[in-house]
Amino acid sequence: MTALPSEVRRRGLPRRRTGGAPRPAGRRSTRIIAVLAGLLFLLPFYYVVVTSLNSASVSASVSDILLPHWQWANYSRAWAAAPWPRLFLNTLLIASATVLLALATSLLAGFAFGVMRFRGRGLLFGLVMSVLMIPGTVLIIPDYIIANDINWLDTYWIQIVPWGASVFGIFLVRQFFLGLPQEIFDAAELDGAGRLRMLWSIGIPLVRPAIVIISLNVFLASWNSFLWPFIMTSSPDVQPVEVGLAAFAGANGTDFPALSAAVVFTTAPVLLFFLVLQRHFITGAMSTAGGVRG
Repeated sequence: MTALPSEVRRRGLPRRRTGGAPRPAGRRSTRIIAVLAGLLFLLPFYYVVVTSLNSASVSASVSDILLPHWQWANYSRAWAAAPWPRLFLNTLLIASATVLLALATSLLAGFAFGVMRFRGRGLLFGLVMSVLMIPGTVLIIPDYIIANDINWLDTYWIQIVPWGASVFGIFLVRQFFLGLPQEIFDAAELDGAGRLRMLWSIGIPLVRPAIVIISLNVFLASWNSFLWPFIMTSSPDVQPVEVGLAAFAGANGTDFPALSAAVVFTTAPVLLFFLVLQRHFITGAMSTAGGVRG
């Protein structure tokens, strides 16, 4: 016979938890783990900040490595080493244009692979996805030769157009469209809507989480790009900020304090960008997790 709640209390028997909110001890443990993980990820950036405020002659002791000496002259020396305002404008222009082009190609190709029905669709999509298996470094030499043949070296075009198509973006948008009811687009087609009209009026509003994720990923990748613009450009008039960091490496060695100072003020806009848009990023990521299906 099952004991009643009053009998449970009277006999001192333990009561079963029926679910609900987690225990306070569990919440505290989760928060402690989250704080420790956050500090672990912030440690490299903290080390760069400390290095940017130390002189090059500091010892290797723990106090000198972890505590700054407040050498603010490193920042003025770093700012004078390169035309940073021009480099920041170049980076913003290149990243913004790349995002717009990547969104256009991702939406168009994702809509075609996810909604339209045509022969060879699966094979063509497989060929697009196979690009992910090719290391980018093995294509640098042939890409350089092609860029030289079409006179794109040391231009904005070579930094924007080759990255204007995102395979990840195409895959993500396709998966979102595959998760939508096909009847929506069939009804729009019966009403006389064309493909572009369906994409603009129906598709884009429904795949906004994917648009947020693609925009952030492409923008951050373009902002942090170094190897490609370093090889393809030679003039500060078109180079991004990451290439400007190479100014601190010379024949006499690397000026690490000034380099660290430059890393701090070139990374700060990206951190601010993420902090401002973190709510959209998290919301988009959660919606993307629900939208990506096999």
